Amino acid sequence: MRSGDVARLLAAWASSTAALIVTGALVPGLSATSWWAYAAVAAVAGVVGLGLRPVLVEVSARVGWLAVLVIVLAGQALIMYVAIRTVPGIESSPWTALVATWVSAFVGTLISWATTAGTDDGLVTSLTRRATRRSEEVLDPDVDGVLFVQLDGVPFPVLQWAVQSGAVPHIRRWLASGEYEARPWTAQLPCTTPASQLGILHGTVDRVPAFRWYDRELGRVLVANKPADARVIEQRASTGRGLLYDGGVSISNLFSGDAPRCLMTMSRVELKRGTTQTRRAFGWFLTSPSGFVRSFPRTLAEVVKERWQSRRQVKRDLDPRVHRGWDFAVLRAITNALLRDLNTALVAEEMRRGTRSIYVDYVDYDEIAHHAGLFRPESLAALDGLDRTLRDLARLAAVAPRRYRIVVLSDHGQSQGAVFADRYGETLADVCAGLMDEHVQSVDEAVEGLGRVDSMVGDIGTAGLSGTIATRAGAELGKAQRTPTTGETGEEPVVVLGSGNLGLVYLREPRRRTLEELDLAWPSLVPGLARHPGVGFVAGLDVTGTPWAVGEEGRHNLATGEVFGVDPLAPYGDHAARVLARAVLLAEAPDLYVNSVLDPVTHDVAAFEGLVGSHGGLGGWQDQGVLLAPADLMAGLPVSIEGADQLHRVLVGMLEASGHRTAESAQ
Repeated sequence: MRSGDVARLLAAWASSTAALIVTGALVPGLSATSWWAYAAVAAVAGVVGLGLRPVLVEVSARVGWLAVLVIVLAGQALIMYVAIRTVPGIESSPWTALVATWVSAFVGTLISWATTAGTDDGLVTSLTRRATRRSEEVLDPDVDGVLFVQLDGVPFPVLQWAVQSGAVPHIRRWLASGEYEARPWTAQLPCTTPASQLGILHGTVDRVPAFRWYDRELGRVLVANKPADARVIEQRASTGRGLLYDGGVSISNLFSGDAPRCLMTMSRVELKRGTTQTRRAFGWFLTSPSGFVRSFPRTLAEVVKERWQSRRQVKRDLDPRVHRGWDFAVLRAITNALLRDLNTALVAEEMRRGTRSIYVDYVDYDEIAHHAGLFRPESLAALDGLDRTLRDLARLAAVAPRRYRIVVLSDHGQSQGAVFADRYGETLADVCAGLMDEHVQSVDEAVEGLGRVDSMVGDIGTAGLSGTIATRAGAELGKAQRTPTTGETGEEPVVVLGSGNLGLVYLREPRRRTLEELDLAWPSLVPGLARHPGVGFVAGLDVTGTPWAVGEEGRHNLATGEVFGVDPLAPYGDHAARVLARAVLLAEAPDLYVNSVLDPVTHDVAAFEGLVGSHGGLGGWQDQGVLLAPADLMAGLPVSIEGADQLHRVLVGMLEASGHRTAESAQ
């Protein structure tokens, strides 16, 4: 054993002893004759845990998520109780041991935070030791592994500013050394995770007109972060040769990239049974003192921090802002603490196995910026946390059985602004209903982050009682997702959906209406939307199949580039006409796209969802993604990368440069 290992072991023992002493003072029923008894319990608990935890992990992996829950509630208490019963001079009941376990874990986390300045050293050190002890041999060690890390929703200008200000020290060192290079890439319209991840992982952005849309073929609304709908979207796009098909693994994504193995991936979540490997890794995470018992108190602390920060925004009267309730506080805590640590543990396990390519999505910044804003302190703190995660992944890669190249990217950026309904006193659905004099169904709830929790729970599910419960839950979820057709209700013939500052107007019909047909049926609709102060332009097809962008004072022919009157796309950049034309020509595109206005001074947009930071349409930094990779892999890239499908080809080139896909390349 190296001196560093001895020092870490002694530090962990001292921390556990101090935590038990504090716990003994706080919890009635736990008492000891001396502090040496607490020290002995800490030592025995560590030894007992070494033998008992692997058994608990294997049980959870084979039995399922009910066993995992038992481990969460009782596993650590069992270890503690065995230690207490073994050591003379200390007394406790089983229930006291349960309470003492979690109080001790919370106190231990505070001690660890104070002694390590809030770093993640405990988890990374534990994962490193696990990798060193159990590292597997690989058959092709000369082939470099590639770890793709998606920093969800980080705009390139925000990362650039963070680097210049020193807010992300690890990325800054990478770039300053010349080891890495960073550049922006332009996301397609819609600039959402479903379209971008489908393009990045499967090489196509077709058939995805937004985060959610009315699917004419199925006669219902598709929502990309629901397992059944994600499977439909992937099945339509997959060729079997996605980014990860050659021995890769997908972790915490919407789509699989045709990876042979997927962990917490929405399109592969099975409600009847989960993957044994995921449950085994999750079981280790739950039972390790550096895993769940460390992450859970941090998760609770994140809830408290969110409530304080949301009230501070109100007190300071920050603008723009949105209401941040308890539901978001819990969601933020899970994604920013528990899910981040679990993702890192799963990536560490895959690198220990020598998996050739890994793609993992960290959603921390995206979720917080949606509700707080792009440059707010809590959002930048999340970005700093992601920087530390990259540092930790680099440390873990150093002990893997093959060399790993780390490629960092974001799937899109974000733009900021007051919510459309707050600014104008009515939703987009209200505006359409007034102009059409029709019943309109509005679908604009912000549900993007909820899918991450669904995928985590779903992938841990298994057969038996837990599988039955999960299956029933899935059936109810499916019922709730399904949108009634006109024949079923006879009402609400129009569906209006919000996807960031991009609105979609659908008639609940099996075919798409042209601009002329819309004008004939509802003469006020298109001109009324174009005149609205919160709308920048509307877009649709004419009777000849030509795509148009229509503004209050002019029209833009997206096929020829001709402009009649004032160009409604002028504020949105030179690329706006290209990406909009591509989106309007999609078969799944709505009868009308509606894009919010862009403020020429503040660059604010107006989301049709209840979000202060949004993405989906045009305007601001929402289509400015990040690509950060080793300098040698960045050599020879196209001058500009526009669209996630083009980015897919770039990433495939990086795989080939690292020694992947040799058999395919030879064909």
